[in-house]
Amino acid sequence: MVCVMYVEYSGKFYRPLHPRPTVVLGVLCMDGRVNLMPASWNMPVSEEPPTVAVAVDRTTYTYECLEYHGEATINVPSDAQLQLVYDLGSVSGRTVDKIKRFSVELIPSVKIKPPGLQGSIAILEGRVYSKYHVGEVMLYIFEILLTRILEGFVDEYSIVFDKTNILLHSAGRVFHRVNPAKLFAKKRFTTGSLAL
Repeated sequence: MVCVMYVEYSGKFYRPLHPRPTVVLGVLCMDGRVNLMPASWNMPVSEEPPTVAVAVDRTTYTYECLEYHGEATINVPSDAQLQLVYDLGSVSGRTVDKIKRFSVELIPSVKIKPPGLQGSIAILEGRVYSKYHVGEVMLYIFEILLTRILEGFVDEYSIVFDKTNILLHSAGRVFHRVNPAKLFAKKRFTTGSLAL
């Protein structure tokens, strides 16, 4: 057995948790404009009710918009949208109409007012279910009212990586892709034989 030594990491505490799947929040703002913000600190929370958490810095325009109108689309962009996603996160919607500036194509939502990002692999429509102040961010828990996908791009396991890929954000301009190979663990136990 190889002996491995662990050392204290001097970088930002969260870097070993990166890269992170990037979504783009679509929100409706006070002046009626739509704002889009990339967010990589996100995760599913519960199946019942179906919920997704997204951390939003409280100094952002997106935070102001969510406080005004508590609905959002959670868009899963493909790697083909890399430059757009980076550009959307590089300017503030407070001073720039991102939709006009980057010629963003939107798609109407079915259950909520904010639209989705055209070309996304998936668009989840959500309403703020609860929220928590945590340090500098507001952790929003969205109840998912509807999930739409590009047909054929998501199977029973995940996104179909033979057809597309997602953006995993590392830091700044650095993103990664997912290796498309599926890895299956051996099934060692029958249902009910192992308490987890």
